[in-house]
Amino acid sequence: MSHDCCNDYTRSQLLRTAAAEAGRGLPAIEAGMPEPAGTGLSRRKFLSRAAGLSLAVYGASKIPLSAFENGIAQAAPTDKILVSVFFDGGIDSLSVLAPVGDSKYPTLRPTLAQAPGAGPAFGEDPNLQWHPAAAGLATLHDEGKVSAFPAIGYDHPDQSHFTSRHYYEIGELDVGFHTGWLGRYLDAVGDDENPLQGLSMDGTLSPMIATADKPVAAIDSVDRYDLWSASEEPIDKEMFKSFAKFGSLGADSPAMGQVRRAASQTEKLREELEGVGKFNSEIEYPDNYFAHKLEGLAAYIAFGLPMRVVTIRAAGGYDTHSGQAEDLENNLRETCDALLAFQRDLEKRKLDDRVLVEVWSEFGRRPEENGSQGTDHGAAGCAFVIGSKAKGEMVGEFPGLASLDGNDNLRVTSDFRGMYCSLLEQWLDFDAAQIIPGAAGFARPTLVA
Repeated sequence: MSHDCCNDYTRSQLLRTAAAEAGRGLPAIEAGMPEPAGTGLSRRKFLSRAAGLSLAVYGASKIPLSAFENGIAQAAPTDKILVSVFFDGGIDSLSVLAPVGDSKYPTLRPTLAQAPGAGPAFGEDPNLQWHPAAAGLATLHDEGKVSAFPAIGYDHPDQSHFTSRHYYEIGELDVGFHTGWLGRYLDAVGDDENPLQGLSMDGTLSPMIATADKPVAAIDSVDRYDLWSASEEPIDKEMFKSFAKFGSLGADSPAMGQVRRAASQTEKLREELEGVGKFNSEIEYPDNYFAHKLEGLAAYIAFGLPMRVVTIRAAGGYDTHSGQAEDLENNLRETCDALLAFQRDLEKRKLDDRVLVEVWSEFGRRPEENGSQGTDHGAAGCAFVIGSKAKGEMVGEFPGLASLDGNDNLRVTSDFRGMYCSLLEQWLDFDAAQIIPGAAGFARPTLVA
C-alpha cells in the first residue's frame, strides 16, 4: 500500500498475527484493549512448516491424528456456505456508494468527490452512485444479487481499528469474548473431526471463526498441496510412499506409535489433497492474488470439501489517510472484479444457490476529507450481502450529510448485529439468540430471497 496507515492500524495487524500464532503470546497492549478472539487456542500442525503443506489446524487438542481421514473424508458437503470478505482498514463507504446527489458532498470533499455520472447508478437511491471501480458489484446489484447497507455500524462507535474490528468479529460490543460469532456457530453445529468446516484463507486464524472446542483451519495457498523434498520425480513419490509403509509398522512405545501414525497420515493427506489444488475454471478471473483465492474456493466447493464458513481479506488495504484516490480505486477494482468472477463461476458450476457472501469493514471514513487528500476514521460504513439467493434490497436508508452525528460522522441506520442475526437465521437456519447477545433487540432485515 502506498498510502499512509495510522499506527493503530499497523499495531492491529501485529497483534492479530500474534494471536493467530497460538502459544507465542501477545505483545503488550494498552489497558482496555481487547485480546483478539482466538487468543490461547491450541494449535496443531498435521504437517510441519518445512514439509510445505500450508495448512494449520486450530482448536484441535481433542481430535485424533486421523482427523483428516475420519473427519474430512466422511463429512458430507454442507448445503449452505457463508463466505465473509473483509475490507481491511475501514473502507471509505462514501466513495464506494458516493452521495453525488447530496449538496454537501462536494463541499466536504473538494478533491475526492466523484462527479455525477462518473460511476454506475445505484438504482435504489438516486442520490447514490457506485464508484467506477465497483462496477463488478454494480453489475450484480442490477441483477438483484446484492443487498447493500449504505450506513451500517453500531451505537457509540469506537474509531480504533483494533476495537471496532473486534466488535464485528465477536458479534458483540463487549471485549470479554474470546470466540468469534461464526466460531460460536461452529461450536453449536460443527463436527469434532472436520477442521475444514471453518476455513481462513489468509494463512492465520481469523478471529471471526475462533471456536471454543471445534477444529477450524487456515491455509496460506489454494493450490500448493504437496510435500517438499530435495529429490525430484519419480524418486520423491516413492520416498513419500515409504513414509506410509513405515507408518503401518508396529510400535514399541506410545511415542513411536504417534510418530508412525503421523508419517502414515502425512502421505495419505498428500494423496487426498493432490487433486484439490489442480483446478481450471471456465470463467476468466482477474490476475491477482485475491481473485486466485476465490477461484480456488469455487473449486473447493465443487470438489465437495465440507466447508460451512470461510473468511478471506479483500485485495489491498483501506486505511487511506492520505493519497486515497488511486489506492482505493486499484484495490476496490481488484476486489469487486474478483467477486463478480466468483459469482459467475458458482453460477457456471450450478453452485450459486449454496453460497452467500458477506462483505464488511470495521468502520467507514469521515465525510470531510483531510488535508492530505485522504479520509480519517469515521463511524457508519458499508456492507454487502452477495449471491443468487440474496434478497437484493437496500437495508437502512442513506442518512444524508446534512445531519451528521455528534462527532460530524455519518449516522448509522442499520446495526451490524441485525445483519448477523439475519444471516444466522435466514441463511444458516440457526437461532441467532444462541450466538448474538441481546439478539431479540435487533431488527432482522430480509437478506435471503
